[in-house]
Amino acid sequence: MPFLRQVRTSIANSRAERRARRQLSEELAAFRTAAERSELDMILSRHSADETREIHAILNQQDADRRYQVGVAAHQN
Repeated sequence: MPFLRQVRTSIANSRAERRARRQLSEELAAFRTAAERSELDMILSRHSADETREIHAILNQQDADRRYQVGVAAHQN
């Protein structure tokens, strides 16, 4: 039984981490304009790379997704 409890705990923790990351991603998506991103970058610069690694990864992915969508839209016209 301890093994099953560990598996259940692991699954619950994974779900909670995914939910938290999705929520963080949604909150960071609100920073769209250059001014907003600049302000966010200033805030993040006050913290170490380890502390901001996940945030930067999400922002980089969002930037890549936006560039891709712009590229796709340009090729459809």
